[in-house]
Amino acid sequence: MAGAAADANEPAWRTRAVSRTMDAARSRAEERVQRFLDAAFELIDEKGSTEFTIQEVIDRSKQSLRGFYEYFDGKDELVLALFEETVREAGDDIRAAVDAESDPLARLRIFAVTLHEWCDPAETPRKRGSHQRRAISEFSMRLAVNHADRVRAALAPLSRELRGLIEAADDAGVIHVDDARRAAALVQQTVMYSWFGNRLVDDPRSRLTPEETWEFCRRGLGV
Repeated sequence: MAGAAADANEPAWRTRAVSRTMDAARSRAEERVQRFLDAAFELIDEKGSTEFTIQEVIDRSKQSLRGFYEYFDGKDELVLALFEETVREAGDDIRAAVDAESDPLARLRIFAVTLHEWCDPAETPRKRGSHQRRAISEFSMRLAVNHADRVRAALAPLSRELRGLIEAADDAGVIHVDDARRAAALVQQTVMYSWFGNRLVDDPRSRLTPEETWEFCRRGLGV
C-alpha cells in the first residue's frame, strides 16, 4: 500500500523521464531483434533453406553472439520468430485479398488461393518487404516436431478466419457443411501441405496449382 502511495505521489517529470527511458530501450531492443531477423531472412533467400548457422546470422547482422543470446535461446527460437513473422505477413496479405471480395464463396476461394501461394512461394515468387516470401508450410513442418504448440498458436488466427469464412458461406447457402471446424481443418491442411506433394513432382507442369487445389476443396464443401 505504501509503495502504491509513493507511486501516486511520484513527480510527473520523473514518470515521463522513466517512460522515455523504457521506450528508448524497447525501441533499441526491437531494432536489434529485427536486424537478426533480416539477416536470417537474407541467408534463407540465398541458400533456399533454413540451413544457416547462428554465426552466419551474427556476422550478417553485425552484432554479437552475446547479443543474439539476449533475445533467442538458440536457432530454433530464431526460426520460430521467422515463422511467426511470416505467418503475420501472410495473414495481412490474405485479409487484404479477402476484404476485396464481397461474395461469401469468392471470399473463401481467395483465402484458399492466397494461402496456397504463401505455402508455395517458389511457384509465385514475390518480394515482401526486404525479403522473399517464405513458405509457411516449410517452416511449420520443420518446427512441428519439437514446437507443435508454438506452431499451432501462430496459425490459430488463420484457422479462426477460415472457419469464419466457412460459417458465413454455409449460412449463405453457397456451401453445405455439418461441422465448420472440421471443414476448416480439412481445407487448411489440404491447401497448406499440397506444397509438400508438389516438391515430389519433377515436372512443374504436373504440380497442383492454387486453383486446382481450391477446386478440390470446393467440391468437398458440397458446392
